[in-house]
Amino acid sequence: MLSFNAHAAIDTTSADTTRHSFSHFLKTAAVVDTISTDTTMVVKEKVNYWNKVNKVGLNLSEVAFVNWNAGGNNSFSALLHANFGRRYRKKLLNWNSTMVIKYGFNAQEGRELRKTEDQLEINSNFGYRRDSVSNFYYSAKFNFNTQFTYGYRYPNTENPISKFMAPGYAFLGVGTEYSHPSEEFTAYISPVTLKSTFVLDQRLANEGMFGVREAIRDEEGNILQEGEKIRAEFGFLVSSTFNKELFDNIIFDNQLRLYSDYLNKFGNVDVDWEFNVNLKVNTHVQANIGSHLRYDDDVKFKEDRDGDGELETGGPKIQFKQLLGVGLVYEF
Repeated sequence: MLSFNAHAAIDTTSADTTRHSFSHFLKTAAVVDTISTDTTMVVKEKVNYWNKVNKVGLNLSEVAFVNWNAGGNNSFSALLHANFGRRYRKKLLNWNSTMVIKYGFNAQEGRELRKTEDQLEINSNFGYRRDSVSNFYYSAKFNFNTQFTYGYRYPNTENPISKFMAPGYAFLGVGTEYSHPSEEFTAYISPVTLKSTFVLDQRLANEGMFGVREAIRDEEGNILQEGEKIRAEFGFLVSSTFNKELFDNIIFDNQLRLYSDYLNKFGNVDVDWEFNVNLKVNTHVQANIGSHLRYDDDVKFKEDRDGDGELETGGPKIQFKQLLGVGLVYEF
């Protein structure tokens, strides 16, 4: 009897201990569950202040004739174009830089290869505004443009009329820029702009091409003083850009630059106006209709007026170029 009671006491103690342990386990699990439920994971999202554009394209055009009664010459044209851009925007700062490359040629049966397009242009604009709601920036702007290869007045391909950095143009100025908060529109005014014209080929510089001072010669035509290779001007610059999708897949792009020199015939305005309409067929096929107009009072054109084979220096003329092309575009 005594033995039985002792055994029963031991069993009761073991049961109480088991219940206590199980109850403690449930409480601990509940606490852990509460902690895991109430704890919120905070993930910091990395903000990217950079926006980039990488676009390259190729426009092709070809005409071929076989026993064509109306006549004609086989021809092939190609235009390579590229546009690279980087933009940094953070709070009060805005830095936008672009590089544009264009090069085209035309091959026609029975005729030499001829260049149709040649451009290298770099733009960089740094702006700072006083507060986050203002659309006006204190701005510094740099622009540079030139070409890659020789240019000729065809059919004469012996004496080039232009080369790399002959001419080359650079604009550097400070002013104010208005940037529309939602539209792709900017307007820039700079009362302090330095314009530099480079003609780094001495022969062209001696001829006074592109507005630089020509060489000083004696009565027999011997050069007494070489022509200048760099010309600096100080003037007033107004420029604007506008880019908008007018209709689905029809994008309008307009760029205008007006410049007048304070020290040399102030009021004579140099004009550089480029207008383009891009028609997007699909992701990789695009058509382009565009025009480019230039006028520079300092650029005097040379032409053979009397038919003796010698080029005489004339006055400034409006330069105009029209473009129509369809081709492939790749963005990355």
